[in-house]
Amino acid sequence: MSHKNSVLLLRTQELAKATRVFNARGSKVKRCEMCLLPQAECICAAKPTVASSSAFCFIMYTGECYKPSNTGRIIADVITDNHAYVWDRTCPDTAMLALLANADYAPIVVFPQQYATPERCIDSPLSLATVQSGKTPLFIMLDGTWREAKKMFKSPYLANLPVLGIQPSQASAYQLREAAHLHQLCTAEVAIEVLKLANDMAAADALSTYFDVFRRAYIVGKPHLNSSTLND
Repeated sequence: MSHKNSVLLLRTQELAKATRVFNARGSKVKRCEMCLLPQAECICAAKPTVASSSAFCFIMYTGECYKPSNTGRIIADVITDNHAYVWDRTCPDTAMLALLANADYAPIVVFPQQYATPERCIDSPLSLATVQSGKTPLFIMLDGTWREAKKMFKSPYLANLPVLGIQPSQASAYQLREAAHLHQLCTAEVAIEVLKLANDMAAADALSTYFDVFRRAYIVGKPHLNSSTLND
């Protein structure tokens, strides 16, 4: 399939529908239209080309797709089979529901397992009979703040899907947006870990390298960020 970045497409669609201009922090900076980094720090030339046996579905809280700091966009640059939708509490996107019901996929919600019933929790996507039978693991990422993600997790259409939790062994290297807890990883870091669990190692390595390029480029010219971040 042709490689389209669903997060960027969603951003374009949402901006076209917006009734007022979205002004995030740094909105006056002249940015690359593709990577959303300042033009002088554009990372488009570093975008990898890699085959992957996984798919990602981003369910994004309102406004999340606008943010230059959002790392779902980085995942969608790397993983060809990617999909993004805006979360709606009462009117879920019909295309999203169709994707979750698509027989080619094995949908898996990526979320801390303490919020799910034990029978829904899995340790590896490879343990699912649907994946073993050849279906593509479809990792569902709830993209927003921690408070927003917990709200999205309660969506009825996710209630019966298996839940894959990530237990990070060290603090996030991201440091571009404040986490509610020190151990919380950003979306791209979580994706790297689930790709490893899916034994999709080439994609995991490519995403890890590309994310590091993104993180370093983002930090340039950010004096409020600790300079030691670049040396992590």
